[in-house]
Amino acid sequence: MNITIDDISVARLGFIGLGVMGENMCRHLASKATLPVIGFDIRHEPLERLATSGVRRAESATDLAARAQIVFLCLASDRQIEQICFGTDGIAQPGSCVKLIVDCGTTSVATTRELAARTRERGIIWVDAPIARGRQGAQDGTLAFMVGAKRDVFDALAPLLSTMGTDIIFCGEVGNGQIVKILNNKVVLQQVHALAEALAIGRKLGVDGRLLFDAFAKGSADCKALHAQGMNHLLTDRYPAQAFSTEYARKDIGHAIRLAEAAQVDAALALTTCELLDRSIEAGYKDDYYPIFVKLLEQPDNATD
Repeated sequence: MNITIDDISVARLGFIGLGVMGENMCRHLASKATLPVIGFDIRHEPLERLATSGVRRAESATDLAARAQIVFLCLASDRQIEQICFGTDGIAQPGSCVKLIVDCGTTSVATTRELAARTRERGIIWVDAPIARGRQGAQDGTLAFMVGAKRDVFDALAPLLSTMGTDIIFCGEVGNGQIVKILNNKVVLQQVHALAEALAIGRKLGVDGRLLFDAFAKGSADCKALHAQGMNHLLTDRYPAQAFSTEYARKDIGHAIRLAEAAQVDAALALTTCELLDRSIEAGYKDDYYPIFVKLLEQPDNATD
C-alpha cells in the first residue's frame, strides 16, 4: 500500500509512554503545537501533571487510537513497541484512526523495518525518530531527533518535532534514524568507559580525579562526555535511578553489536563495553545511571593477568 503524508488529515495528536523523557516531551508538544494532544500511560501520575499543560487523558491505547491521527511513542523496548502497536488493544489494530506513528525510542533496526512494513499494510506510515541529549534535553525542549522517513514525511513532521527539540536531523529511509542513534550511543558509552577506566587508573596511582579531568578538558581528550557524565557523575559519585540506566545502556550497546555483525565490522570496543555493562547488572546496578560501572573498574580484582 502506497501512503503519502498528503493523505493524512490530522485533528489530534497522541503521545504514549510518559516516563522521564516522554512526560517532558509531551508537555512541550502540548504547549507549542496548535493541535490538541491526548496522552496515555499505565501510570496516572504523569497524566495528572500533564493536565495542567492541556494534555487530555486517554483511558487506554485503544481509546487514544480512536481519537488521534499522529501518535508519538516513547517506550523502553522492542517488545513494548510491538505490543502497543499490535497487541490486543494495539493502536494499529482495525478500527484505529492512527495514520502515522513516530517511534522516539531506541529500537532495533530489524524491528523498526518489520513494524514499518506491517503498519504500511494497514495504511499507517512509520517514522523512526530516536532522541539524544537525555533527561535535561527533554526538560528544556532541546532534544536532537534522528529521523528515518521519506523526505516529504520528514518535512511535514519536522515542525511537530521542533516543539520538543532544536536539532531535527534527516537520516534517510526508515531505519536509518535508528542506525544513527544507536551508533551515537555506542560512541558515547565507549567514551564514558574510557573516562571511567582512566579515572580508576589515575586514582589508584595517586592522581586526584578532578585534576585529571581538568587536564583532559584543556587537552585533546576534551569531549561532551567528559563534562556531562565525567565531571557531573564519575567525579561526584552520583548515579541516579531516574537517568539512563545500566539496563538501557546494555540494550543499546547490544543493538550496536548487531549492526556491526550485519556490517561485518569487528566491534571489539563495543564488545568490551558490553561485557562491563553485563558485569554491572550482575553486581546489582541494573537501575542505576550506567557510569556506575567505574565501581567495578576500581575493584582490586579488576586487573587482568
